[in-house]
Amino acid sequence: MSERGEQPGPGRQSSRAPSYDQLSYRGPNYDGRQFGPLEVLPGSVIGHYHQQSELVWAEFGGDRVRTGRLVGICDNDGVIEAAYCQIMADGEVVAGRCVSTPTVLPDGRVRLTERWQRADGSSGISHIEELAAAGGAVNAAVSGRQNVSKEQGYEQ
Repeated sequence: MSERGEQPGPGRQSSRAPSYDQLSYRGPNYDGRQFGPLEVLPGSVIGHYHQQSELVWAEFGGDRVRTGRLVGICDNDGVIEAAYCQIMADGEVVAGRCVSTPTVLPDGRVRLTERWQRADGSSGISHIEELAAAGGAVNAAVSGRQNVSKEQGYEQ
């Protein structure tokens, strides 16, 4: 409800929710990128990322994860705030939230530091890295930005 007692409606935003303007999004693009563990082995969990403006989503699976989905929003510094759900090999359903902060590696690929918290209350930090495309190419739309993560000290 607004200060004047009005309910948010079409065209009105609640003051509690962050405002995202698709036209002003100037962040990196994760679309078409794949991310996996620091050491990729046969059967490793691999995530296939997609992006449209600030919206990011991914499908992932491998190893003990039969299938999983992530949906989130990306800020102009490349930080992704998301929710995820996955089905484990033993049938367990695991859900939670994560914040993924990018760092550009010396070879131009991106490492995501993921701070996650599951619905069961467990939490932790994981690291995944962008997998190079065939021929070793990386996504310049993500890795070409020198300010992907201000926290990591990168400048334009």
